[in-house]
Amino acid sequence: MNPIYRSEEGERRIRQNYLQALEEWPVPAERVRLPTCQGETFVLVSGPPDAPPVVLLHGSGANAAMWQGDVASWSRHLRVHAVDLVGEPGLSAPSRPPLDSGGLALWLDDVLDGLGLARTAVVGTSLGGWTALHYATRNPDRVTRLALLCPGGVGRQTTGRMLLTALPPRLFGSRGRRRSVQLVTGLDPRRDRAALDTVALAFAQFRPRTERLPVFSDEELGRLDMPVLVVVGGRDVMFDSAETARRMRARVPHARVHVLPEAGHALLHQTETVEEFLRG
Repeated sequence: MNPIYRSEEGERRIRQNYLQALEEWPVPAERVRLPTCQGETFVLVSGPPDAPPVVLLHGSGANAAMWQGDVASWSRHLRVHAVDLVGEPGLSAPSRPPLDSGGLALWLDDVLDGLGLARTAVVGTSLGGWTALHYATRNPDRVTRLALLCPGGVGRQTTGRMLLTALPPRLFGSRGRRRSVQLVTGLDPRRDRAALDTVALAFAQFRPRTERLPVFSDEELGRLDMPVLVVVGGRDVMFDSAETARRMRARVPHARVHVLPEAGHALLHQTETVEEFLRG
């Protein structure tokens, strides 16, 4: 059995849900499978071949389908590469290099090389935001623009607060689990119903990484010489958004930092903000 899933049936359900989402991808897309140092990596590519490139990195427990609401707009003027992170419930290999090893940066090097991208903009959210930062601080010459949505590794990881918020409702079955996911992500149960159902399914059947995300030093953040956009939710129960905003403003003074007071951890409706930044 694939070790990142709780059961074979759980893996089958998540895979089926994802394949259905790929069939409903709103624009034409090429499905690319790349050999990398961490195994095969799946990438969904949309947009004009000669347009400026952007690489999208999703969060924990997710896959490229999380960008479904953004890609129709972004792919009009950008060549969009939605990557399934390794070790997550997409179509990439289940490998999970230790986060403090540099393995994900080497993996992303292989992904960019396989896509023929010498330099690219990168958008990352949560764990994908941490991965984007990890790469950009090590390879700033390969990142033209960096957009981060509730990234890990900058503000304090508030795991205790997240558990206190999320665990009690889990005692009450699938309905309680869905409520837990709603509290942790901050998704609106009416507007974001489909996304909420997908995340609830994922975390019922999937084993997420459990290690704490390494925190980037002031010196590492100071290496970000490319244009940077940071958007965080004021009600994020995963990371200390106030600290993320403060550190980014202090160590990356040219960064555009937005704090959305009423938003939680999952920021799904930033299409226009991110596109405006990516197009410069």
